[in-house]
Amino acid sequence: MPGVVEIQADLFGEPAGIPAQRFTARLSGTLIADGAGFATRPVPSLAVTLEGVPGDRHAGHSRPADSRVPWYPRGTPIRNARQLSLVAPDELAEIARRLGLREVRPEWIGANLVIEGVPRLTALPPGTRLHFPGGAALAVEGENAPCRHAGAAVAAACGEASAELDFPRLAGGLRGLVAWVEHAGELVADSPFEVHVPPQRLWTR
Repeated sequence: MPGVVEIQADLFGEPAGIPAQRFTARLSGTLIADGAGFATRPVPSLAVTLEGVPGDRHAGHSRPADSRVPWYPRGTPIRNARQLSLVAPDELAEIARRLGLREVRPEWIGANLVIEGVPRLTALPPGTRLHFPGGAALAVEGENAPCRHAGAAVAAACGEASAELDFPRLAGGLRGLVAWVEHAGELVADSPFEVHVPPQRLWTR
């Protein structure tokens, strides 16, 4: 497990780069959204293709543009970099604490993978690769920003109407990641996998 990395300045006063890291984490849960709604349900494993999770509502090589990409007219076909949603139990627990709830379950907010052993999962940089023993490899696209749609799902599940508006406001930096399938294979619950974090350097203009 990686430790805390302090960002040092280089000889020119710019932030020095953070070297690449590799470590092992655990896939503790696999879920699929194959019903009529937003929620997912636990399954023992997921066989993923380059289109994502077959039968999942977010599968596909492309997706229609929405409010997350306002530079395209809504509905424009764009590359689907949001094939899977990843969350961490510790971050969900913190969201629940902030909302004053007993819990926030992965399936309430449409998660596909529950990841343990990655400190600050939501902060993993884009370009991180996740390599699984079943041959599957995922590429992290970036943070899954909390939205009112997920908040409404939490509110409906726990019976607290205030969660619909509070979730987008309080779950920032904790909602997890979205990723796309780089190599097809199998994702099996309760199995280890490798995390490959690329070198990082803070960019400023």
